[in-house]
Amino acid sequence: MISPATPELPDGVTVTALRDLAVRLATAAGALVREGRPERVVVAATKSSEVDPVTVMDRASEDLLREMIAAERPDDAILGEEGDDVPGTSGLTWVLDPIDGTVNYLYGVASWAVSVAVVAGPPDPASWTVVAGCVHSIADGRTWSAGLGEGATRDGVPVRVGAPASLGTSLVGTGFGYDAGRRAEQAQVLTQVLPRIRDIRRLGSAAIDLCLLADGSLDLYYERGLNPWDMAAGAIVATEAGAVVTGLRGAPAGNAMTVAGPPDLVAQLAEILEAAGADGASSPGHG
Repeated sequence: MISPATPELPDGVTVTALRDLAVRLATAAGALVREGRPERVVVAATKSSEVDPVTVMDRASEDLLREMIAAERPDDAILGEEGDDVPGTSGLTWVLDPIDGTVNYLYGVASWAVSVAVVAGPPDPASWTVVAGCVHSIADGRTWSAGLGEGATRDGVPVRVGAPASLGTSLVGTGFGYDAGRRAEQAQVLTQVLPRIRDIRRLGSAAIDLCLLADGSLDLYYERGLNPWDMAAGAIVATEAGAVVTGLRGAPAGNAMTVAGPPDLVAQLAEILEAAGADGASSPGHG
């Protein structure tokens, strides 16, 4: 996989330095979340629906990330899931998910992470270039990171996407939205995908799913409804490990659809998803 050209960075700033900072940020917030998790987690608020929770620790984790960025890179912008966007002047934006997999955190299920990425260009996934990122799995301490043109690692060891023999032998990760109507549509799509693959895994953290793809623990991944903070760090880990991360019908990866994996298998899975109208677009039988 050939990485995009490295964008112009502020004077004295390197991809390696930004990657190192992303790791420090994610692991520091991860320690806060891990050590501060009470025996019973309380929902502080909800967002898109009553099953889309925000906890006190979501907010505390993002507050810590914002404080650390302000101390080390005060001219950078911040795009976070739980707080107000912070403008910057450096051309770099930090994209933060303080707990990706909040429902898992709420219930004590293992798949939840801190996701930190830094991007160059407009704060829009369709326009920016992800320069570096880190996903820190809080429950078990695994840490994936990547820098543009530097490859991807898990706990410092290089990772590469797997090479399944066919779509039919591929283990595929996915996720479902919080809205009941969207979930019903996604269930219909699954009936078209599941018979043509090895099996489905729904772990509940898009950031971790993309990293498991990167290290060969999943063969493919797709999901509708991802926000920028859900995918920014995981996407660079996946692409630097050799994956293609894209949308459907020639669109880039984004809210409508994200599909990731080895190029030939992504093409095959995308064809099935397009026919099923998985991105909400009309298709035969899905008008």
